[in-house]
Amino acid sequence: MKIIAGNWKINGSVAELDSMISVLNEIDTENNLIICVPFTMLNCKKSDRISIGAQDVSTHEHGAYTGEVSAKMIAESGAKYVIVGHSERRQYHNETNDIVNQKALRVLESGLMPIVCVGETLDQKNAGQTFSVIENQVTESTNGLENYILAYEPVWAIGTGLTATTQEIADVHEYIRKLTSANLLYGGSVKGANSGEIMSILNVDGVLVGGASLKPDDFLPIIKSV
Repeated sequence: MKIIAGNWKINGSVAELDSMISVLNEIDTENNLIICVPFTMLNCKKSDRISIGAQDVSTHEHGAYTGEVSAKMIAESGAKYVIVGHSERRQYHNETNDIVNQKALRVLESGLMPIVCVGETLDQKNAGQTFSVIENQVTESTNGLENYILAYEPVWAIGTGLTATTQEIADVHEYIRKLTSANLLYGGSVKGANSGEIMSILNVDGVLVGGASLKPDDFLPIIKSV
C-alpha cells in the first residue's frame, strides 16, 4: 500500500472536491488516499476511502490571532492530516524549522497526522548541500514527534516541470531513512507518466502531488500506477 496525497493549494471548489471524491469512491485501490484542501473545504462530503487534510495550521491553540486556524478546529472539521513546513510556507512566510516543529506538535496533540515537508533549493543543490540541508530540516522539524509522515520535495522541482532523477530520489530517501522510520513521500512535479517509477524506488512510501491532483483525469493515473 502506498500513500498518495494531493495538495490543492489555493485551487478548487467544494463542488470540484465533491466531484473528485465521488470519482475516487468508485475505484478499486488499497492505497491510502489523501486530499489536502483550503480551510473552506475541510468540512466537505466525507468518504471512508479518501481522507481530507489541511495545508497549514496555527502554532497557537486559541487567542487573539486573526486569520489563524488551530489544530483543534481542523480536527473538529473531520480532517485527518495537516501539511506543515511546505516550501511555499517556508519561503513566502519565513517559517523556520522551529515554527514547523511547533505546528507539527500541535497537529499531533490534536489527534491528527502531520505531513512534514523538507527539501533543498536549487542553489543549495548546486552547492552540494542537499544532505546537510535535509538532515537539518528533518532533525529540527520533527523534534519530539512520535508519529508523522515526511515528504521530501526538492524546492527546485515544485511547479517547475523538473523532476529529480530516480537516482537522486533514491539517494535522498536512503539518507532520510537513516534519520527516521516515518513513511516517506516524494513530491515535485509528480504525474501519471512518472508516478509508477517513482513509487517503485526503495524507501519511497508514496507521493505528494500538486497540480496533477486537481482533476480526476490527472489524479487517477497516479493512483492506478501502483
